[in-house]
Amino acid sequence: MTTDAPVLHIKGRVLTGPEDLTDELWVVGGRISHERPATARDVRTLSGWALPGLVDAHCHVGLGPHGAVDEATSEKQALGDREHGTLLIRDAGSPADTRWIDDREDLPRIIRAGRHIARTRRYIRGFAHEIEPGDLAAYVTREARRGDGWVKLVGDWIDRAEGDLAPCWPRWAIEEGIAAAHREGARVTAHCFAENSLADLVEAGIDCVEHATGLTEDTIPLFAERGVAIVPTLVNIATFPALAAGGDERYPVWSAHMRRLHERRYDTVRAAHDAGVRIFAGTDAGGSLPHGLIADEVAELVRAGLPPVTALSAACWDARRWLGRPLLAEGDPADLVLYDADPRADVRVLAAPRHVVLRGNVTG
Repeated sequence: MTTDAPVLHIKGRVLTGPEDLTDELWVVGGRISHERPATARDVRTLSGWALPGLVDAHCHVGLGPHGAVDEATSEKQALGDREHGTLLIRDAGSPADTRWIDDREDLPRIIRAGRHIARTRRYIRGFAHEIEPGDLAAYVTREARRGDGWVKLVGDWIDRAEGDLAPCWPRWAIEEGIAAAHREGARVTAHCFAENSLADLVEAGIDCVEHATGLTEDTIPLFAERGVAIVPTLVNIATFPALAAGGDERYPVWSAHMRRLHERRYDTVRAAHDAGVRIFAGTDAGGSLPHGLIADEVAELVRAGLPPVTALSAACWDARRWLGRPLLAEGDPADLVLYDADPRADVRVLAAPRHVVLRGNVTG
């Protein structure tokens, strides 16, 4: 409990769920209370439209363009997310040790997936453990124990010999790796751009796929049937044309493929949503993208065809439930964001928080 946090009175409209409204709540000792405290003194009142702190379900704190970054840079990344209302991060792979952030009351909470696990010479240099298939289960077990209930695989990447995207792992290795994670009580997600890496991962029991630009009318029903979630990272997919231009000379087939995936990105996400695939908001911040883009990602989900409330929930209530983290129930940690208007009516409101409350302290 944050015992030195002020007593706060949150007034206006409090969205404890997509359709669940209350007129006020209190923050006492860093915790949510739905009853006025009997002896509250020096109460600070905040008004607006309040909802639980936003979730970036694909983010990389501690990661820069060339691998791990120092603590000062990691702190700046986390503060950039906090400033924009992101108070819970699923860190989808980082070579940096960011456990020190857990001791900082002023920084977002992080759910870590350990370090990426990739095939040898089949990912960005400096980011991942680069291994061969026979070692996958052992490395998955290691990262499951190092992380916070998630493991991150690189499911496909450019194969330079083929000149195009290709799966990184044989089916037997995927099955062994996912089974190893599940024995440790961890869920597994995978980076996937292409079409031909998806069916094996889903049929092997994967829990989530990042990007998922390769979804088709054949694999979307499989995702829906097996309950496999996707995190489309549309603000990252927007970079595909520039990436493709850089590969035109050496890898023209890969470049053309990346352009096709980009061109149909909204249709892909809309078709997945229409089929009942669970979708969560993630920015892929870190590496080459700046932090603090969650409002842009929610707006992209709306542009792709998700109803505004569904897109908002993908970065708020539904995302928190999926990750097993609290909302705004009695006694929950007071992590919330206030806005000038109802973000359900216009998700662009998310770009300008009025107040950010983290562990009961007003940070912005």
